[in-house]
Amino acid sequence: MDVAVDQLLFIRDGRRVLDVPGLTFPTGSTTALFGPNGSGKTTLIRLIAGLERPTRGTVTLGGVAVKVGRVGVQPVGLAFQEPVFLRGSVRRNLDLALRLRRVPAADRVARIEEAARECGVAHVLDRSARQLSGGEAQRANLARALALRAPVTLLDEPLAGIDRIARTQLLHDLPRLLATFAATTILVTHDREEAFRLADRLVVMIGGMARTAGTKAEVYSRPPDRETAELLGYTVLRTGGGTVAVPPGGLKPGGGELSFTLVVERVVDMGNHLHVLGTIAGARTDLRLPTGAARPTLGQEMPVVAASHVPL
Repeated sequence: MDVAVDQLLFIRDGRRVLDVPGLTFPTGSTTALFGPNGSGKTTLIRLIAGLERPTRGTVTLGGVAVKVGRVGVQPVGLAFQEPVFLRGSVRRNLDLALRLRRVPAADRVARIEEAARECGVAHVLDRSARQLSGGEAQRANLARALALRAPVTLLDEPLAGIDRIARTQLLHDLPRLLATFAATTILVTHDREEAFRLADRLVVMIGGMARTAGTKAEVYSRPPDRETAELLGYTVLRTGGGTVAVPPGGLKPGGGELSFTLVVERVVDMGNHLHVLGTIAGARTDLRLPTGAARPTLGQEMPVVAASHVPL
C-alpha cells in the first residue's frame, strides 16, 4: 500500500514542526526518515498513523484519507520508540493488539507464535512484559507490530535504547523480519548506518522539511545543500571555485587537481593503520593513512587531495 502526503503542515504552540508539500512512499518499499533529533520525523509518522491532526494538508494510505483518532481501524502497524506494555505477559500484549484489529482467535495464536519466534522472543512469551530486558522489550515491541501484518508498518527508532550487542543483532535481523511480515515500511532513525542498512529509500529530514528523497543511491550522490551533505557523512570544503562535498574516505594524502592542506590535531593508532584527525581551513575532517605510512606530528600541515567530490 502506498503512502502519500500532500501540502502537509503541522504547527504546535505556534511553531512550525513540519512542512512537507509532497512526499510518496511507494508500495513495498522500506523508507528511512533520516535526520537529527527535532527534525519532524516522529511527527510525520504520527500523522501517517492518525495520532495527530495536521494543521493543513492530507495523508492518504492507498488513496484513502487517514482517519484521525481512529488508530484501530487504520491499515497500520506502529511500534513506538519506547515500548509500552499493559500488565500481563508478552503473549497477552500481542494478543490484545490482534484482537483490537478483530483477527480471529485461531489466527491470533498462529501469528503470535510466528512473530515471537522470528523476532527472537518466543522464550519470553509467558513472562511479564514489564520485566523484559531492553533488547527483549524492543524485540517484543517489534513482534507486536509485525504480527499485525499491516499494509503499512511504522517503526519509530526501532534500535533505540538497547545495548550494543543487542543492537548489532537486531540490525542484522530486521531486514529479514520486514521482508517476512511487512509490506510498505517507514522507519525513523537519526543514525546514518541504520538508515542505509535497513532501508532502500531515504527521506532526509532537517528543520521539519524533507530536504531530499529517493533511493539511497539518488540521495547519497546528489546532496542538495551543505546540511544534508554533512548529515550524509560528507566533509564540506570551500575551494576557489565554490563549495564541494567530499564523501567519507574521499580524501587521500598527496597533491592533485583539487588539493587542500590538512592541519594535524590528533593521530589515532587503529591497530592496522593510522587515522589522522584535523582541520582544513577550519573544517573538521579525518584521513585514513595507508598501512605503513609514517606517523605525522601534531600541527603538521599535510597536503591532501579529494579523490572524489560533489559540487554544492
